[in-house]
Amino acid sequence: MLTDIEIARAAARKNIAEIAARLDIGAGDILPYGHDKAKISRDFIAGLDGAPPGRLILVTAINPTPAGEGKTTTTVGLGDALNRIGKRATVCIREASLGPNFGMKGGAAGGGRAQVVPMEDMNLHFTGDFHAITSAHNLLAAMIDNHIHWGNALDIDLRRVTWRRVMDMNDRVLRDIVLGLGGPANGTPREGGFDITVASEVMAILCLASDLADLQDRLGRIIVARTRDGRPVTARALQADGAMTVLLRDALLPNLVQTLENNPALVHGGPFANIAHGCNSVIATRTALALSDYVVTEAGFGADLGAEKFLNIKCRKAGLAPSAVVLVATVRALKMNGGVAKSDLGTENVAAVRAGAVNLTRHIENLRLFGVPLVVAINHFATDTDAEIAAVSDICDGLGVRAILCRHWAEGGAGAEALAREVVRLAAEPSDFTTLYPDEMPLWDKIGTIARRIYRADHVEAPPAVRKQLDDWQADHGHLPVCMAKTQYSFSADPAALGAPSGFTLPIREVRLAAGAGFVVAICGDVMTMPGLPREPAANRIGLDADGNVEGLF
Repeated sequence: MLTDIEIARAAARKNIAEIAARLDIGAGDILPYGHDKAKISRDFIAGLDGAPPGRLILVTAINPTPAGEGKTTTTVGLGDALNRIGKRATVCIREASLGPNFGMKGGAAGGGRAQVVPMEDMNLHFTGDFHAITSAHNLLAAMIDNHIHWGNALDIDLRRVTWRRVMDMNDRVLRDIVLGLGGPANGTPREGGFDITVASEVMAILCLASDLADLQDRLGRIIVARTRDGRPVTARALQADGAMTVLLRDALLPNLVQTLENNPALVHGGPFANIAHGCNSVIATRTALALSDYVVTEAGFGADLGAEKFLNIKCRKAGLAPSAVVLVATVRALKMNGGVAKSDLGTENVAAVRAGAVNLTRHIENLRLFGVPLVVAINHFATDTDAEIAAVSDICDGLGVRAILCRHWAEGGAGAEALAREVVRLAAEPSDFTTLYPDEMPLWDKIGTIARRIYRADHVEAPPAVRKQLDDWQADHGHLPVCMAKTQYSFSADPAALGAPSGFTLPIREVRLAAGAGFVVAICGDVMTMPGLPREPAANRIGLDADGNVEGLF
């Protein structure tokens, strides 16, 4: 059996100008990065204003397990399938972070016969967007310390600088550091630290901005510190927003690539819905909607994180409304939620499927709160048995949701045509899309609403300092939505609590204000905004073969 990378390398790719032409984008309206990837020009995107929108389809999943769920694979397979049945469809997915690629997760371009290519480029430097975001973020950090060094005219309180540095790599030793050691020439010593680039507010801003002017306005609103008398200090006050915008000028443009079946895909924006909002960029989604009948996009990790943030943050801020939601599940993942060890997943166990389906049931119940038509996609694995698949279908039937077996990993778009037809049917139905909470709800109550209605927590607790911080923000920022930073493996803050835990207490450790992006981050439990590498990182296995091809990345 061919591996994902062998399938990707064997693919007959078309020149990116041919892919652009399928969306009526002329050769002069793209900025090629080689022969198989390009950015769409700013002038072309600006000319799309008022174009009739296509239908937006969200692909989400049950909570991730080591068994795999295949959310990106299903997103790509569905996009190919919609094109196969005569619809004009574009896939919109997120870019990959180097951190997990060299850590433990691996690539983020789909798998099998449902992939986006060029796979290696996408999982490495791609078009340099993440490097630009890293540079813009760290430029602001450097300008803060430089301002303090040269007299601190803004009266910044060194104890209340909140803007950390970032890098797109897992490195736990950089979480908390001391800056400015070595004497007066090296700046003023203070505490600091690093987050991973995808957790940067600059990443969130790029994903939510509508154009360059909006980008600079949002960057200027970033709050980096407080003065000694408690007033906020912004990037605009430091005169950093203009230079940051220059660094991000090209990164703001969405990246056009193709699937293995030569259908268009826009890959743009940050992953990590556990610590960020984890959605494809607004500008990419809107561009695709103006050019397509259907746009298939994904939101990171399980629906309790990615879909909740997509619906409550991205759709709220961008004025988007999905026409249908696809919830991806696998028999293997349900068996793990039912208590089966990964080594035993190849053995039929209908009882474990039914026990683990409480996780699937919870996600179905949650997604119904948003009023959007829903279908379950059973992402097929070769070890699945007829009895196990029937058990999942029976459970979904009992909930009034159709479950469709999909074989896109092995068969490409042909293996997801039944799903594509059901999506077309659902998208034609009336949608009563609504967000989970109103803008005017207090910040603490928004956190509690998500915790109780989505996670099924009985209580939410936070230290007095966190509650006071939220109270202090309420007058000026209480209208903002909340971005929960939480383990992706469980509805709770305990990654080992699989299935559908309830009746627990959700601990809020810290809150951060992302005034430019337009949300408040609530950090739950032990989740880290700078991950570490595992005991055996994937980097140990990555290298080049004799022909210069990448080995071990996928």
